[in-house]
Amino acid sequence: MGEQFSPLDMLRMLDRHGVNFVLIGGVAARLHGSPSLTGDLDVCYDRSRENLPRLAEALQELQARLRGVDEDVPFLLDARTLKAGSNFSFVTTAGALDALGAPAGTQGYDELVVNAERMDIGGIEVLVADLDDLIRMKLAAGRPKDRIEAEILGALREERSTGDTT
Repeated sequence: MGEQFSPLDMLRMLDRHGVNFVLIGGVAARLHGSPSLTGDLDVCYDRSRENLPRLAEALQELQARLRGVDEDVPFLLDARTLKAGSNFSFVTTAGALDALGAPAGTQGYDELVVNAERMDIGGIEVLVADLDDLIRMKLAAGRPKDRIEAEILGALREERSTGDTT
């Protein structure tokens, strides 16, 4: 399980269950033009009472299990568990998925959705965090790889604002 990384399969599952989320992280950065590769899908999900059961159902259908945790640790994947926590790292039948209620440097979904851009990905419409929000999250995370990605995204933002595509 989780050996094949298929972000599109995960996005389709979230869409099919009507989950409200904003795509963040490496896949979002790629959609904005970053050359960096990623091995997981990161989403910031709406923590509303209506959305949590939909997210739980999508994750159950993806056979999500906590990543980096012993198999014998009891974990009930339902809306109540998602409400009790905030940031979760899963391995699924479609690869690694991080479901974040409050990504570093943000107040969460309600803040990110304001500037998010609608993009067509494989025939589904997905809200993708804008460059400024991605940069802010990368800088707040503070890991060396995140600081490097923030530099790349900053260069992409500057390229767009000046119209320089060379």
